[in-house]
Amino acid sequence: MRRSTLRTAVAVVTAGITLTACGSDDGGSGGGSGSETDAATATSAEDFGGMDALVEAAQAEGTLNVIALPPDWANYGEMLDTFSEKYDIEINSASPDGSSQDELNAVESQKGQDRAPDVLDLGTAFARQAQAQDLLAPYQVETWDEIPEDQKDPEGNWVNDYGGYISIGCNATVIAECPTSFADLLDPQYAGQVALNGNPTQAAAAFSGVWAASLSNGGSLDDIGPGIDFFKQVKDAGNFNPVEITPATIQSGETPLSIDWDYLNASFTETFAAEGVEWEVNVPSDGLFGGYYSQAISKFAPHPAAARLWQEFLYGDEGQNIWLKGGARPVRLPSMEEAGTADADALSALPEVEGTADFPTQEQESAAQAVVAERWNAEISG
Repeated sequence: MRRSTLRTAVAVVTAGITLTACGSDDGGSGGGSGSETDAATATSAEDFGGMDALVEAAQAEGTLNVIALPPDWANYGEMLDTFSEKYDIEINSASPDGSSQDELNAVESQKGQDRAPDVLDLGTAFARQAQAQDLLAPYQVETWDEIPEDQKDPEGNWVNDYGGYISIGCNATVIAECPTSFADLLDPQYAGQVALNGNPTQAAAAFSGVWAASLSNGGSLDDIGPGIDFFKQVKDAGNFNPVEITPATIQSGETPLSIDWDYLNASFTETFAAEGVEWEVNVPSDGLFGGYYSQAISKFAPHPAAARLWQEFLYGDEGQNIWLKGGARPVRLPSMEEAGTADADALSALPEVEGTADFPTQEQESAAQAVVAERWNAEISG
């Protein structure tokens, strides 16, 4: 066993649930260094005249709108509170349980509204989709050079930020023997207990769970089909539970087996322990799959300066260490380890992972999405 950081030499799938943003039809409004359009077209802090000017412009706007950011997801609660207190900017957080597709829908439907989200936190597949739909504003943070080339769009339309590995969480209070592999999930003792974090056609975490299952059942990065076949087996065995996992369903025993990112599953440990629930998390031995989530700015952000300051915060040492404290692996972790700026205690607490994760290319990812879109609802949800 060894502690592992996500490999950064290849493109990654990123799954997720997160933000969505939109604003005025003319590309946004708000501060900057002289006109309303400056902030909306700025591609770096230098366009504002430096970080101090960016902070001033963001504080003049006074608000940041986010969506689909659960406080217990990768330590987002601390991230939001720290940013708000540090810069005295009010955060409006809508629909914390929304999916990546919900975010893109909101960008389209809320364009031109002051309440629309300013920023996006998406699985990479959804980030690329948003870019293709011309919904994003390119921006390069000050730490741009420390972010591996394969973890970002060259222009900065989206940038990977934090990630982890697909894992199996288990409520050991109600389950006698917790599974440690995908193969275990077919055991009759898990009748009606196996659940995903959302629908794979809409939520990146669930999509990645299917791909991990594919790798454990003879599939590959070129073939996600065996993952769908596997969940069909789980369903036919009576073990699949279509209820979307939440802390409440896990704790109650309704969905005691949670296929989700390791940092999300691990985040429940202390909370559940306080409620008398024993919670166990295992990265499956037969289907190691890792991925990142991407950050982006809406092209139509109603608070474009605050949106850009948020990005700077997320990719600075303070924000990256907040992810690390939440059990996620920040994208700048290799550089921070080298510089000695990574939180040592949080780093030592990362779940142990055996082996090397596989990551798909953009082409493989797009092909897999098409297969899941065609087959999942018909074979699993139907």
